[in-house]
Amino acid sequence: MLSVSAFRRLVRASAIYDVLMTVPFVTPWTFLLLREHLNALNVGLGGAPLPHFEPLHLLISSMMGSVVMVWSVLRLRDPALRFGRYDAAARYLFSTWMAWALLVTGQPLLWLFLVPELAWGVAQSLPLRRGAGAGAGQPHESLLR
Repeated sequence: MLSVSAFRRLVRASAIYDVLMTVPFVTPWTFLLLREHLNALNVGLGGAPLPHFEPLHLLISSMMGSVVMVWSVLRLRDPALRFGRYDAAARYLFSTWMAWALLVTGQPLLWLFLVPELAWGVAQSLPLRRGAGAGAGQPHESLLR
């Protein structure tokens, strides 16, 4: 069980991780630079070269990167309990699609994204311990609002 303050630190840490991992996905130009490194890493891990990205692929990756970046900044500025729970749900969805892509392509690079994604999801799903001042009748933050 985590204390509320520990959970808030966890939400903020996951947001920092997301900012660091997502910044290259925000623009088509930064993604193309990252893609070369990801390709070399994937081949080094025994995978096939990554497919060439067309403008539509770059648009979708940049849109995803932009949305994740905004979501990350929100959690950095306000690491609310409910945001951590929503983030856990989003990570489970992302993990599902990464696992599907891993099964379909066998690309080993996906493990480097899938494992941390699942770990952050599990961490943000842990139960919380009520604080000393949050007894009966005391105000506490709802996870649902």
